[in-house]
Amino acid sequence: MIYLQLFWSFLQIGLFSFGGGYAAMPLIQGQVVTSHGWLTMSEFTDLITISQMTPGPIAVNSATFVGLKIAGIPGAVVATVGCILPSCIIVTILAKLYLRYRSMDMLQGVLHSLRPAVVAMIASAGVQILITAFWGNGIEISLFGTKWIMILIFAICILLLRSTKLNPIWVMVLAGVMKLAMSVLI
Repeated sequence: MIYLQLFWSFLQIGLFSFGGGYAAMPLIQGQVVTSHGWLTMSEFTDLITISQMTPGPIAVNSATFVGLKIAGIPGAVVATVGCILPSCIIVTILAKLYLRYRSMDMLQGVLHSLRPAVVAMIASAGVQILITAFWGNGIEISLFGTKWIMILIFAICILLLRSTKLNPIWVMVLAGVMKLAMSVLI
């Protein structure tokens, strides 16, 4: 039964996660945290962090991680297949259709109209992860419960990414070093 749940959950994620990995985050969160309780919000945040540090798409890494945690290696395989199966089928069909109808204005209009929805999905996931990083899993956001060191590291990372165009991998390494240094100093 758990294999069917893993397959079905990640099939839905794979089927509806238009816009890539960041847009899939609210869908992944909805399935693994909210619906099934396979991960806590803190574990989900860690999962996203780990998925960013490992090669491959966030949704596939998430499927593999959750499947492994819930049902071992067979669970990882089932969840991963569920996640990638819709993409394999849809991309094959869309490639064939796009090559045939790519010059149609209506097709271009549909593709452009999907962009705001994808941006909203990415922003929603980002805000949820930001809240967890700065205030933990609690519902209440307060000045006294704020993790100011995390906000400082976040601000430095944003500054580095936007102004210096530093490679994101080095920014992540630097963030880890800053947190480690702050933990030792404080």
